[in-house]
Amino acid sequence: MGCFWSPDAIFSKVPGVLGTRVGYAGGTKEEPTYEEVCAGDTGHAEAIEVTYDPKKVSYDELLDVFWKNHNPTTFNRQGPDIGTQYRSAIFTRTPEEEAAAHASREKLAQSGRYGDIIVTKIEPAGTFWPAEEYHQKYFAKKGIDPTCHI
Repeated sequence: MGCFWSPDAIFSKVPGVLGTRVGYAGGTKEEPTYEEVCAGDTGHAEAIEVTYDPKKVSYDELLDVFWKNHNPTTFNRQGPDIGTQYRSAIFTRTPEEEAAAHASREKLAQSGRYGDIIVTKIEPAGTFWPAEEYHQKYFAKKGIDPTCHI
């Protein structure tokens, strides 16, 4: 969804989500730092890892939260945040997640909700690297109301 602070706050409030962490996915460097990811040389995107109870919330419902809370038509940006680390991406762990992500993207594309092409990438998850502690639950630590660049 671009940045990771807002999605973390959003997904944390979804009933059935057991936990979230912010971090980096989709890149090539092991144990990247925020500064390295922001420099754009690692190939990582800011991402969140969502742990959930599938008896209380489905993967499809989580995909709906994803689509409703960011602009999937802006290439390598969300609002004022620009760069490959802010790309819209879904990182999947299983063939079932991949199929569901593709189906949900296609359904959204066919809905006509957006006048532009959906640029969200669907990629294998690979290794998720947790971000530095000061990024975890950032809005709560700072006492800031979560905002997202839609």
